[in-house]
Amino acid sequence: MSATPRPGLRTAPQLFFCTAGHTTSTPFDVVPLLVSAGFRVIAPHLRGYGTTRFLSADTPRNGQQGALATDVIALMDALKIDKALIAGFDWGARTADIVAAIWPERVRALVSVSGYLIGSQEANSKPLPPSAELQWWYQYYFATERGRLGYEKYRREYSKLIWQLASPKWKFDDATFERSAASFDNPDHVAIVIHNYRWRLGLAQGEAKYDELERRLAEFPVIAVPTITLEGDANGAPHPDPKVYAKKFSGKYAHRLITGGIGHNLPQEAPQAFADAIIEVARA
Repeated sequence: MSATPRPGLRTAPQLFFCTAGHTTSTPFDVVPLLVSAGFRVIAPHLRGYGTTRFLSADTPRNGQQGALATDVIALMDALKIDKALIAGFDWGARTADIVAAIWPERVRALVSVSGYLIGSQEANSKPLPPSAELQWWYQYYFATERGRLGYEKYRREYSKLIWQLASPKWKFDDATFERSAASFDNPDHVAIVIHNYRWRLGLAQGEAKYDELERRLAEFPVIAVPTITLEGDANGAPHPDPKVYAKKFSGKYAHRLITGGIGHNLPQEAPQAFADAIIEVARA
C-alpha cells in the first residue's frame, strides 16, 4: 500500500504496504482504517499473485528475496513515490525489512510483523533442532518435484492448512479464505513460490543481477528507520524471538505483542492493531 494525505487532512506520510506470504493476500480490513486516518494507501500484490503478469515468457520466475525487494523500489519509482512508510508481514515483512535496510532514504518508517526477517542462503544451510525443522516441513516438500506438483494441484487445500496451523485460534470462514485464495490463481504463482523456497535452500539459482544485493543482505544489515515490530500471541508459524532481533533496529524502535489469540496472519486477524502501529510510527 502506498499512501499520501488527502487535501484537508492532517499531513501524513505516504504508505506503501507490502502484502503477505505465499498463502495470504492483501489484508483487506486494514485499508479502510488507514484511509480514514488520512493515508493514501497502495496495496500491491507481490509478483506471482493476483493480477501481476510478466511481460515476457523468457523472464525467470524468480522468487528470491532480492527480486521481491527490487520490485518494490521499481513500483515506487513508477508511481513517483520518493519516500514512503512501508509495512507488511511474512514475505511482505521480509521485503519491507530489505527495502528499509538497503534503501533507507526511500523509507520514512517501518512496521514489520515478526520483526527482522532478512535471510541468506548460508544461514539457511545450517540445520535446526528437529522440532524447528518440523515446522518447515513445506520448505522441504517444495524441494521435490512431488511438492511442486502437489502445490499446483492442491494450492487451495495446502494454503487453508497453513492458515489453520499458523493461526490455530483464528476461526476464519470460507468467504474470508476465498477472498485471499483468488490471488493464488495467477499463472506464475506456483513457479514463484517453488523458486523462493528452493533458492533459500541453495537448490535453485538466483539471477546474477541480484548477487551484490544478496551479498549485502547476507551481512544482515541494521535497520535505522523508525520501526515498530509486531507479534501475535498465538503465532503457530516459525518466527524469531523478539529479543533476538531487537538489536537489528538502531533507530527509534518499539515492539508490540498483540494478545487475544492472534496468529500468524496478524493484519487480517487484528487489523486495528496493525493500523494503529502504522499510525503510531508515522508520528515518529
